Amino acid sequence: MGRKARNRIGAALGAAMAGAVMMAAAPASAASLLDNFWLPNDSYSGNVPACSEPLALGTISMRFAETERMYWNAALNISSYQNVREIAFRPWGEGFQPRRYCTATVTLSDARRHVIWYSLIEDSSFQGYTWGVEWCIDGLDRNLAYAPNCRMARP
Repeated sequence: MGRKARNRIGAALGAAMAGAVMMAAAPASAASLLDNFWLPNDSYSGNVPACSEPLALGTISMRFAETERMYWNAALNISSYQNVREIAFRPWGEGFQPRRYCTATVTLSDARRHVIWYSLIEDSSFQGYTWGVEWCIDGLDRNLAYAPNCRMARP
C-alpha cells in the first residue's frame, strides 16, 4: 500500500471520527408525543380536588361497600362523612407526585363512627388519566394494607 492510499484512508478515518464527535455533541431534541406516551411524566399540574369533592367521597363509599361485601362478607356501608378536612398538600415537596391528604369521621351503616384517612393523588386513576383516591378506615383495615392503624395512609 502506497503512501497516498494511507493518507486517503487516514483522512477518511479522521473525517469519520470528526463526524462521530459532532453527532455526539449535537443537542438532543425533545421526544415526540409517541415517545412520551409510555414514559413517566414528571411535570405535574398540581390539580388535585378538594377533600370534600363529592366524586372522591362517592368513590370511597362505593369501593368500601364493595370490598366489605366481596371479601369480608359484611354488609357495611358508609352512611355519612363529618369533619372533612385537609391535613397536608404535597408534604414532600414540588418534585413529587401531588397528593392531598385528608381526614374525616365516617358513620357506618351499623351506626359506629370511625376515622378515615384518605389521599387524592394526581394521575393515579386507571391508566393515570386523572386523579385517584386511596383510603383507610381506622379499625377496618382488615388486610393490614395500611398497617399499623392506618399510619401508612397518612403523610
